[in-house]
Parts: sequence; structure tokens; C-alpha cells
Amino acid sequence: MLKNTLNRVTTRAARSGRGPFSLVRHVGRKSGKTYETPVILARVPEGFIAELTYGEGVNWYRNIVAAGACEVLVDGEWHHVSAIEPCPSDAGREAFGYPARFVLQVLQRHEFRLLRTA
Repeated sequence: MLKNTLNRVTTRAARSGRGPFSLVRHVGRKSGKTYETPVILARVPEGFIAELTYGEGVNWYRNIVAAGACEVLVDGEWHHVSAIEPCPSDAGREAFGYPARFVLQVLQRHEFRLLRTA
């Protein structure tokens, strides 16, 4: 219940362009249904860095890997992601500005992915 409530609030924030949230638009592997999931992304020259807070088992991530692509809404603009690639932990944390980088370090986050747009 908390997850659904938070997702509704953060989805609205991402759509409005306010706050740190972005949206990943992906298609369900089995259902074929289109979903939008709020995430926090960091912009890099090659595209965006995503931190996998809940690991590789989350549906949005499994869906984009299966499809090999997705769309992301960042600051009110949609971007096509053409590849999903591993990202070293240090480079992933470095992509996020302070204080997010500090929080990721303290929480020992180490699973990052490059969502390549270029």
C-alpha cells in the first residue's frame, strides 16, 4: 500500500518536472501493458545513470532489459533509451551530485546502470 501511494505522488512530481524524480516508461514482459515507474536518474553524456535501489529483480528493470529499450521522462522531456549497460559503482555514484552522492555512499549502494540514449 505504501509503495502504491508513494508511486502516485512521485509519478505526479516527475510529470510536473518538480523534484528529483523521472519516469521510466516500459512494457510488461508478459502482459504487454505499458507502465510508468518513478525513479531518480542522473544525467551523463551517454544518457542517464539509474541506481537500482531494490536490485535487478524489480519489474521495471526486468522489463527494460527484456525489451532492450524504454523511454524516460526527465525534466519534462521524453528520451529514448536504446541500451541498458552495467555501470561501475564509483562511476555510478559520481554521476549523482551532492548530497545524493553522499547518501548513496553511506547507504553502500553499488548497483548502477547506464541507460544509453546516444
